[in-house]
Parts: sequence; C-alpha cells; structure tokens
Amino acid sequence: MKITKRFIFLDDIRDPVDVYPYTKEGIFLRNDWCIVRNYEQFTDSILEKGLPRIISFDHDLGDEHYMKPDRQEYIEKTGYDCAKWLVEYCMDHVLNLPEFYCHSMNPVGKDNIERLLNNFKNR
Repeated sequence: MKITKRFIFLDDIRDPVDVYPYTKEGIFLRNDWCIVRNYEQFTDSILEKGLPRIISFDHDLGDEHYMKPDRQEYIEKTGYDCAKWLVEYCMDHVLNLPEFYCHSMNPVGKDNIERLLNNFKNR
C-alpha cells in the first residue's frame, strides 16, 4: 500500500481556506484537498484510496460529539477518534504516518491529537 498524492482535510464545517487566517499555513490555500466531514468519511476515504500524503485534523466533528449531561461518553466520534484509527491502520499495515496538521480551535483536542500522532511517529 502506497501513499497517494491526495490531501485529506477533516472538518465538519470549515473548508481549508477558512483555517488559513489563524494557521498562516499556505498549504490551506490549495484547492485540491479532499474534504471529509466525519469519522466514516475519513476511514472510508483511506480504505478506498489509500493513505494520503497529508491529513489535517479538526477535533470537534459536529454538535453531537459533546457529552450529554447524563452520559460520560461522546455521542459522535471526534478527530481524535480518527487519529486513533489512523495509528491502528498504520500499525496493522506497517506504514508510516502521512504528514499531518491539526487545525482544530479546541486547544485540548488539538493537543491530544498532536500528542498521539507525534508519539506514534517518534516511536
């Protein structure tokens, strides 16, 4: 399995150009991103087309991901769940992680995604 030239942008609402003003990363001005809006689209895209060259993660994927007051688990999967799936996929297929960014505005979620992916990358 090889890494393709695709770029995956995981975000439930925004497009890549929307995150440029606060990331200042020119890569988000490209117009060839494959935009995926949720966990299922993320995993399906990789299973169908292989690992992309670059992935950019958002953490909060829809209002449903927030915990209900009477429950202690997330309703909708988050970008962190996507990152965990990606690590397992790479381990199972003996692949290196693609290059990644985390454009999430959720500082705790962003830190968790980056820590997970960096720990796997630096193992």
